[in-house]
Amino acid sequence: MSIQNLQYKPVVFVHGNGDSAALWLTTVWRFESNGWPANLLHTIDVPYPLAREADDKPQAGRSSTAEHMQVLKDKVDAVLAQTGAKQVILIGNSRGGNAIRNYICNGGGAQRVSHAIIGGGTHHGVQAIPGLNDASEFSGAGPFLRQLNAPKNHKGDEVCGPTQWMTIRSDTNDKYAQPDGLWLGMKGRATLVGFDGPELKGALNVVIPKIDHRETSFSPAAFEASYQFLTGHAPLHNMTTQSQIELNGKVFGLGVNPLQADSGNFVNNLPLQGAKLSIYETHTHTGQRRGAAVHQSSISTDGHWGPFKANSRAAYEFELTADGYATTHIYRSPFARSSNIVHMRPERLAASDRTTQSLVIWTRPRGYFDANRDTMMLDGKTDIPGVAKGMSAGISSVRIRMDESPQRSVAAEFNGEQLKGLTWPASQGHITVLELTY
Repeated sequence: MSIQNLQYKPVVFVHGNGDSAALWLTTVWRFESNGWPANLLHTIDVPYPLAREADDKPQAGRSSTAEHMQVLKDKVDAVLAQTGAKQVILIGNSRGGNAIRNYICNGGGAQRVSHAIIGGGTHHGVQAIPGLNDASEFSGAGPFLRQLNAPKNHKGDEVCGPTQWMTIRSDTNDKYAQPDGLWLGMKGRATLVGFDGPELKGALNVVIPKIDHRETSFSPAAFEASYQFLTGHAPLHNMTTQSQIELNGKVFGLGVNPLQADSGNFVNNLPLQGAKLSIYETHTHTGQRRGAAVHQSSISTDGHWGPFKANSRAAYEFELTADGYATTHIYRSPFARSSNIVHMRPERLAASDRTTQSLVIWTRPRGYFDANRDTMMLDGKTDIPGVAKGMSAGISSVRIRMDESPQRSVAAEFNGEQLKGLTWPASQGHITVLELTY
C-alpha cells in the first residue's frame, strides 16, 4: 500500500500496563519526521493503567479489560469526529494490544480500524498454566485470552475483521515471552509460553533480534517496521531536529487518589492538582543550573504544566513539588522536537531512604537495561545494580544510595545518550531522577 493510498489516516497510540502516553514521545517524533501530520497523531492516558489482578473482580486503582477498551473506544470516536476520517490506525504496546484486540474483535471496532500494530503483545499470556490465576487478563489459559485467540476462520486465524494486522516481537529477549518464569517470580517453572507468544496467526509477524519488551514498540527498528507496513516503503529519516520547540504534558501522581499520601504508591494517570513545577536550564557537563527558573507552573484540574518554549540544544531540570511527595529533580537530555506528552510524576520517599545522604534513580522508560548488548555507565561505574549478563532484559529503573554529604554532579550514559544531574539531600525530602529519552 502506498502512502498516497493511505492518505495519512489518524493514528492512536495505546500504552501498556502501568504506563502513560509519554512512552510514545520518540515514536511520534519519528512519524512527524517522516511527514505524518502532527495533528493526526493521538495518544491515550488510561486513568488507572494497571490491570486488575483478577479481571472479573473490582480492584481500587486498577482497570478491567472492559474499562480499558472503553477508554480506547471513546478516543477513537473522538478522533474520527475531530478529523472527519472514516478509519484510524491503532498502534499498541504490551497490554495496549489487549485493548486493541478487544475493541476490534468485541467492541465494534473492526470497520473503524484499518491497521493494527502490536509490539510485545501478551497474546498468549505471560504464562499459560491452567489454574494459575486464570482470571488475569495476562493468563493464556484464562477466559479473556482464550476467547480472543479462538480461531476466526477455517485457517485458524487469531485476528478478526478486515483490519490488517502486524505484530512485532523480540527473538528471545522479551521478559514477558519467556519459557521460564524468572520475571514472574517463579524461576525454574515452565510458563507454557514460548518466545513466539507475541505472534498472532493471520498477522504479519515481525521478529527483531535482541530488542526487549518495550523496544518492540519504542525503538527505531520497531518504527521502521511499522512505517514499512503502513506505507509500503522505508522511512527516510530516523528523527529530524527542530531548533525552537514547545513542550507540554501532564503531571500525574500515585495511588488511588494522587492527593492522598496513604492511598498507595502505584502509578495512576490522574492530574496531581496543586503540584508545582519549576524548569531550569542546566550545564550539560555538570547538571548545575544556569540561572533562575525558565518556566514555572501550578498544576490545575487538567494536569497540564505547559506550554513552555524551549531550545532543542539545551538540557533541562524539572523540579516537582507536591504535598505528600518528595521534591523530585528530573534531569533530561535535550528534546529534539516539540511534544505535548512530556508527562512526569514526583516520587515518594520511603522512610528507609531518608537515612542516606542522597537517592538517585536512573530510568529508561522506553526500554530496559541489557548488559548483554548495551554500553552503559552510572556514576562512573559499568556494573549496574540488578543488571547482569546472561539474562533477558527486564529492568528499566535502578536506584543508588549515596553517602557523600556535599552536593555533587552525577552522570549516566546509555548507548551514547548522556545525562548529568545533581545529588540532593534525601534527609530533606529530595530525590534525583536521571531519565533517558532514547
